[in-house]
Amino acid sequence: MPEIRPVPGRLALRPAPAGLPSETPHPPVVAEAGDPFAALRVLRLVARVERGRPVRLDDIVDALNAAETDWLFERSVVVDALVRLQAGWLADYRTTTGIVLQNGPYGPTVAIEDTPRVDPWIVRRVARELDACREALAAFSRLDRLRDA
Repeated sequence: MPEIRPVPGRLALRPAPAGLPSETPHPPVVAEAGDPFAALRVLRLVARVERGRPVRLDDIVDALNAAETDWLFERSVVVDALVRLQAGWLADYRTTTGIVLQNGPYGPTVAIEDTPRVDPWIVRRVARELDACREALAAFSRLDRLRDA
């Protein structure tokens, strides 16, 4: 029988065996402060929060955990994203009334100004976080991988 040698970059795949599950579950993700993937999820939800009244941060955390079932959000992650959002508002508009974080009778709250300028501004912030996620994925894909010698 002739010797068959491997050829680099030539992987031939045959059809999947009958009954091979196609599902690839994702492991749960614990959201971290400063992570663009977590911030993206927080800001996408915050973009839909009712304007002009305080909303409990714990309600936002609960809504995130209910919507993103493969993620675990803690209040500190939401606070981090909101503080950065508030700082961005202050830098862009030079007012503190756009995003107001404070303690309420039932815990910390956020109130978002009810004006026409808020929605387009938050949409741009979400787009920036999405770009940061894409950059992180691109950087990850360029990493050298360890190979068996």
